[in-house]
Amino acid sequence: MFTRKIGIDLGTANTIVFVPGRGFIINEPTIVALSLPDNGVLAVGREAKDMVGRTPGDIAAYRPLKDGVIADYYITKAMLKYFIAKAIGSFNIVRPDVVISAPAGITPTERRAIMNAAKEAGAKEAYIVKEPLLAALGAGIPINSHSGNMIINIGGGTSEVAVISLGGIVSWSSLRVAGNKFDQAIMDYIKKKYSLHIGEQTAELIKIEIGSALPSKERLEMRIRGRDIASGLPKDIIVNSNEVAEALSQHLIDIAASVKNVFNETPPELVADIMEKGIIVSGGGAQLRYINDFFKQMTGVETYIAEEPLFCVAKGAGIILNHLDVYKRTVLNKR
Repeated sequence: MFTRKIGIDLGTANTIVFVPGRGFIINEPTIVALSLPDNGVLAVGREAKDMVGRTPGDIAAYRPLKDGVIADYYITKAMLKYFIAKAIGSFNIVRPDVVISAPAGITPTERRAIMNAAKEAGAKEAYIVKEPLLAALGAGIPINSHSGNMIINIGGGTSEVAVISLGGIVSWSSLRVAGNKFDQAIMDYIKKKYSLHIGEQTAELIKIEIGSALPSKERLEMRIRGRDIASGLPKDIIVNSNEVAEALSQHLIDIAASVKNVFNETPPELVADIMEKGIIVSGGGAQLRYINDFFKQMTGVETYIAEEPLFCVAKGAGIILNHLDVYKRTVLNKR
């Protein structure tokens, strides 16, 4: 069967590809490894991620997206070409229609760059949809209802807060503080407290395994290995979830401040709807322990984690693909 439609959650940290009828067929890191002498693409996705921090001088691993938008056009195009080819298979002669996610704060120039990169990578038509709308659809929020709904989508490069009503975004905030900044905060904290250098991948593993938004009595512990700053030799230490909560606290407070700003810009009737229904959190950052309790503490509004939060944006793209004709007249026309 020819694949004519593809949904791509083009994230700063991970790219998830959805194909109607087949589900999520790709979930790989948004990383490309290049051979520097000839600028040739050596690896994409998981294979490229395995090279991060381990490459010789003539190979470099790049993240082509920064804060949710294209930082390197050539590398993004090569990566999209790889993902589209993997999704449609080598014998498919039909160029597919592609729905791609983009941050709410995307500029017309950035939008054009994503569309052009997708078309040059093999798409027949590329539709760019704002991430909060896709995340809300994927989280099961009825976006076309006249009632207000708030979603907080914490990805790899951006945290986006949006109030959605009647199929559009009423008020929103896009903050360039998210998963990648969390990793850096963990690296900085361990360097300062333990005089230990750890790599990006170790920091990400700490976040996933024992990451927490709030300190708790049930502390989780993890043994990690890094390079001692004083001696330059390998060293093991044990870190716990309360230390991770301390490391992430300032970034989480920044996200909570942007939630409050969105409330300030939202009509009172919609605020009342949100008070009644609560806030939904999606994206990879929603997997931090106690993140819903943190937002409830900061806003006073009941907060819920979306089902399969990591896949909400890709699921939303899938819903749009399944009803492309309907959404072409509404969501896909909104700039």
